[in-house]
Amino acid sequence: MRLPDLLSLKLFVAVCEHRNIARAAQQEAIVGSAVSKRLAQLEDTVGARLLVRRRHGVAPTPAGEALLEHAREMLASVGRIERDMAAFNTGIRGQVRMLVTASVMAESLADDVAAFLQDPAHRDIQVSMEERVSPEVVRGIREGSATVGICWDAADLQGLQTRSYRHDHLAIVAHPDHPVAQSARVRFADVLGHEFVSMPALSAVQVLLARAAAVEGKMLAHRVQVSNFDAALRVVRANLAISVIPREVAEPFAAATGVRVIPLADAWARRRFAICFRSEEGLSPAARLLVEHLVRRAPE
Repeated sequence: MRLPDLLSLKLFVAVCEHRNIARAAQQEAIVGSAVSKRLAQLEDTVGARLLVRRRHGVAPTPAGEALLEHAREMLASVGRIERDMAAFNTGIRGQVRMLVTASVMAESLADDVAAFLQDPAHRDIQVSMEERVSPEVVRGIREGSATVGICWDAADLQGLQTRSYRHDHLAIVAHPDHPVAQSARVRFADVLGHEFVSMPALSAVQVLLARAAAVEGKMLAHRVQVSNFDAALRVVRANLAISVIPREVAEPFAAATGVRVIPLADAWARRRFAICFRSEEGLSPAARLLVEHLVRRAPE
């Protein structure tokens, strides 16, 4: 059996509901003879008689009743497809799950996502963000547990598509009474003799510092280990140790508390972040809109 076309099914449903070809034709803005021709073709397609004439109109046969149920389901499904695809194609509906590093979350991402969601055109888009270390961000995107990731661009991004996002600059944060507090700029090698507030071992900052210390043939002296930048800054304020924190995160805290922020002079201290995803073709309309927005927010 050949598959019936959707227009013929739509006309068939209208005729069954009105029990009258003329009224169905009027509803569908088509002449009655064209409806009759379509119904005859539909009967030929399915190989069964679908309608019988009554004194005041038509009625479906048992085969027609069976087809009517299926036709209504098919037309309802097509309607849902049309609505959903129209919504996605205009980018007004969808959910985007993101995996991001602590640095990105602590710096500009929240403001950038908030600006995206405040656009009335994006009112039906939901964005969720989960903090992970860089290797876990990349693994999550590869495995499909999230659509979009943002991490340090030195991570292993092979096989993923990327777009440039923002950058930051690592700095030493110290209590005003600490010996390094009066420096305008320092090299990391020059502060390795002091005790540090450390972040989790797999965090991008901690991995970077461990490598830099190894190059100097030294190890970091860990006095306190914390899980986030806010806790590290509080330890510094208590003058228990110094810390390496993105300048963009530390400066607002420094303005309120008086701790000193001393930029690192090392080339590796300037970090760039990348937006990553499996493929542009695989992005939903909502995710594509978000990625484009984040790229535009990034400085040149």
